[in-house]
Amino acid sequence: MVATGAVGTFVVAALASLFMAWAIGAGSSGSTPFAPAVGANAISVMRAGFIVGLLGFGGAVLQGANVTNAVGNELIGGVTLTAPAAVVALLTAAVLVALGVFAGYPIATAFTVTGAVVGVGLAMGGTPAWPKYQQIAALWVLTPFVGGSAAYATARGLRAERISEVWAVPALAGVVGVLVANMEFAAFAGPGESASIARLAARSLVVSAGVGTETLWFVASMLGVGLIAAAVVGRWVTVDIASGQQRFLLVLGGLVAFSAGGSQVGLAIGPLVPLLDVVTVPLPALLVGGGLGLLAGSWTGAPRMIKALAQDYSSLGPRRSIAAMIPSFAIAQTAVALGVPVSFNEIIVSAIIGSGYAASGAGVSGRKMLYTVLAWIGSLLLAFTLSYGGFTLVSSVLSV
Repeated sequence: MVATGAVGTFVVAALASLFMAWAIGAGSSGSTPFAPAVGANAISVMRAGFIVGLLGFGGAVLQGANVTNAVGNELIGGVTLTAPAAVVALLTAAVLVALGVFAGYPIATAFTVTGAVVGVGLAMGGTPAWPKYQQIAALWVLTPFVGGSAAYATARGLRAERISEVWAVPALAGVVGVLVANMEFAAFAGPGESASIARLAARSLVVSAGVGTETLWFVASMLGVGLIAAAVVGRWVTVDIASGQQRFLLVLGGLVAFSAGGSQVGLAIGPLVPLLDVVTVPLPALLVGGGLGLLAGSWTGAPRMIKALAQDYSSLGPRRSIAAMIPSFAIAQTAVALGVPVSFNEIIVSAIIGSGYAASGAGVSGRKMLYTVLAWIGSLLLAFTLSYGGFTLVSSVLSV
């Protein structure tokens, strides 16, 4: 039988996790996916907040396990997070993110949560997980350069007079289709595993067709999804180029919102994973709870940040918005597959800058970008310091 005290501390930690999920939903996962679409006048701020909440919930439930396990078990070695440690880490990170939401600056959630979890872990006497830190740091450092460069190149291509948008936009849709075919879901594989749409189709086709190899059918499945996506978007832009671009942009926003849920839910509920051995709660139930927290945050707090990103960072048109969203989706799915906590503010803002500079830097606020980068770095250091000091104080008072 589980001790009453253990249940009580888990409930407190779960409430802190729910607050964190709300803060993330109101901040990064709720605001960034549809910010370029709002900037391009493809959707209203309030409708964007509503839709992103639903899609983020779906992503949390279907793709959230990888990052959740990484945050809960792989950021610190030698110790297992306790309920008081989880409470300190979650509250520290949530307060910082919430302050960013109300101040109108996008605080990098992955930075704050990672710093907070590592801080309490080291305060407990744990050892640094250097291999995981190297993987995380590589993705964090490369994201602005890869995402910004890809967005810049894509926006330049769409603006080139010698390339017709009637052909360029469907070609980009084909690339997105290939990426969608490679999205991995736990429901497509056995316990503790995941598989992509293309991989599942390949396995089924090998059995049903009786010819070819799984690799051959895997490639064929990817190309098939890509061609279907290109054909659909091609029809949209052939009928009306402006309307077709906006519809494609909304699809991209939905894909990024889904990916955001799959990544960001782990930042909210990851610290609770070590406690599941004490209180019998299945991980899927934890993912649903975290997804509901993201949903609530998106519906109640995201519009403010959507406006900040859409209007304050760059004056985006449909072409530059499309250019920003495609690399954002690719990086997001890479992070989900690797189980690496990543900041969606960093992903989207970097892509917005890259696409904005494709038009000679039109609408990009250099001053605000400097403040944002400093806020990202400061949030990591501040979260680490506050969580380390906070847990040291709590442990000395409560003797935990």
